Amino acid sequence: MQNDTEIVRKRGRPRQFDEAAALDRVRDVFIEKGFAEASLDDLSAATGLNRPSIYGAFGDKERLYLTALAREGARALAALRAALAAPGPIEERLSESFARAIADYCAPPNHPGCMIVGTAAAAALTHPAIAEAARRLRRETEDALETAFARCVANRELPADPAPAVRARLAVAMLDTLAVRARLGDAPGELGDLAQDSLALICRI
Repeated sequence: MQNDTEIVRKRGRPRQFDEAAALDRVRDVFIEKGFAEASLDDLSAATGLNRPSIYGAFGDKERLYLTALAREGARALAALRAALAAPGPIEERLSESFARAIADYCAPPNHPGCMIVGTAAAAALTHPAIAEAARRLRRETEDALETAFARCVANRELPADPAPAVRARLAVAMLDTLAVRARLGDAPGELGDLAQDSLALICRI
């Protein structure tokens, strides 16, 4: 026998909708309002889906948030890995990657910053699933950077000390700092200067 949730999922799922576009709009709502303050009415208005359709397509608000976070994290991680796989000095590759991140963090109209820094950090206190999803994305980012730095050490492009893992953690910490400053309204040029100064230290020590 079907339970009520299963019935809502089947009846509420829209026949046709652009899931990727809907998740992008969901991301924008969560970044603007935060997880706790974003209501189902806000999410419904942004996506054009009624509440049963949202439940049918994505589940409850936390699952919807986690889906949007995973999509955003995968996009950012793919861009970083592509930059790290390109030829050239590691500092140049990371400079391009950080420049793209700053452009995202400072996108109009409201300098949204990073979804993890701007929303997951606050929601993590009361939502363990969100905390774990954000930690996992951070670990994957650090792992990608550590692998790239280790390759540089193996190729004698960088000294072994500081360790690749230390360089990776510092780079991710700088991304977090840039996201916070963007959300507080720092200009893209200021953030770019900070990124360049920081990468000069991380990549040349």
